[in-house]
Amino acid sequence: MGDTLHHNKSLSTLNLGGNQIQDVGAQCLSDALQYNTSLTTLNLGSNEIQDIGAQSLGDALRHNTTLTTLYLWSNEIGDIGAQFLGDALQQNKSLSTLNLGENQIGDVGADFLANALRYNKTLTTLHLKQNKIRDIGAQSLGDALRHNTTLTTLNLWNNNIGNVGAQFLGDALQHNKSLTTLNLGGNQIGDIGAQSFGDALLYNTTLTTLMLWKNLIGDIGAQCLSDALRYNTTLVELGLWSNTIGQSALVEISQFVERNQRGAKP
Repeated sequence: MGDTLHHNKSLSTLNLGGNQIQDVGAQCLSDALQYNTSLTTLNLGSNEIQDIGAQSLGDALRHNTTLTTLYLWSNEIGDIGAQFLGDALQQNKSLSTLNLGENQIGDVGADFLANALRYNKTLTTLHLKQNKIRDIGAQSLGDALRHNTTLTTLNLWNNNIGNVGAQFLGDALQHNKSLTTLNLGGNQIGDIGAQSFGDALLYNTTLTTLMLWKNLIGDIGAQCLSDALRYNTTLVELGLWSNTIGQSALVEISQFVERNQRGAKP
């Protein structure tokens, strides 16, 4: 497969998800990617790829100029692998979507990826769902979002982010001008974290989708979000199901979101 890809000039999409490529196979594909000039989408999800395979793919991304989408979900990539990929992203100028969901990336790996976001100018979508990112990793990503101007979608669903991490992300949203979708469902964010996002929504004018479902938010946090939505006109989707919010608060929030969907003014 690697030899074929090396010389192929027409293939644009290659789906190898759900195989057992492992690190050796990833290395063969990576060698070919350094020379291939036609492939734009590569799916290597669920292939038992570990840090060594991620290193090979990182080496390829340093040289490849055509790949725009790389799926690496449900592998065994940890912090070291994230470092290799993050270092590559600082130089890569073509990749727009990177899916690293369902791996083993923790706070250290998140920091490496965050450093990449400070310099990368092409990545628009980053999926990090179901990893091991906690508040410290969220802080790193939040700091990066203060400077990044190209990322539009960040998926942090089902990690271990609590109020402290939410505060850093909320603070970042007060400065960020590019992110439109932030998914923090399935974390451990409570009322204090919700308040941080409420504060952010008073200033942010680009975020359109915020997912906070299946967290620990109650009526106090919901009131903070509702107070912000009285003035925010850009958020058109706010996921809050599976929290501990009362019906009246949910109805009030829904009314504000529906107003924004209609394009009406406060």
